[in-house]
Parts: sequence; structure tokens; C-alpha cells
Amino acid sequence: MSPARFVVHLPVVAADLPAGLRLARAITRALGFLPEVDGGGTTVSAEDAQGVRHWVFCDRLLDGGRRCPRPADHDGACNAPLRPTGEWNTMGAERPR
Repeated sequence: MSPARFVVHLPVVAADLPAGLRLARAITRALGFLPEVDGGGTTVSAEDAQGVRHWVFCDRLLDGGRRCPRPADHDGACNAPLRPTGEWNTMGAERPR
């Protein structure tokens, strides 16, 4: 039997869905250095409809066991894109060599 796990629910309020998705991405990336953070499981919901969740990240499994860190429902192929700063976005993914 595996040990019990607990999920932390941290209510954060945004004005609308696009703002909520942006805020969720920022929070997930800011805390991504913590091994306990599962960025791929990040969702956003309306306050009065918390059972209807909108996925923030694609999180599809890529070659080599990496996960796609691009937004959910993105266009094009899954990969780990460069950030506008030129820094590699690794959100749980290794940089390809």
C-alpha cells in the first residue's frame, strides 16, 4: 500500500479565464523548481463552477519521457519552446541535445 498523498488547493482569483490561465502559468513556472509541483496538472475553473476545469498546459508525453509544456490546445507540434528571453523553458522537461 502506498503512503497517503495530499493535494494543496491554493485559491487565487483572476478577473476572467484568460487572466486566470496567464496567472496559473506564472505561478506554476515560479514554483516549478519544487519537485512536489506537478505543473502538468494545473487547471483553472470559474469560482461557481469548480467542477468544470480548463487545462493550462498540454502535458502530452514526448519522446524520452518529457512532457509538452506548451499551452493546452496549442497549434503545431508538441515541444519545449524557447521563452521570449531566449531561455529554454524546461517546466519538468529536459533540454533536447
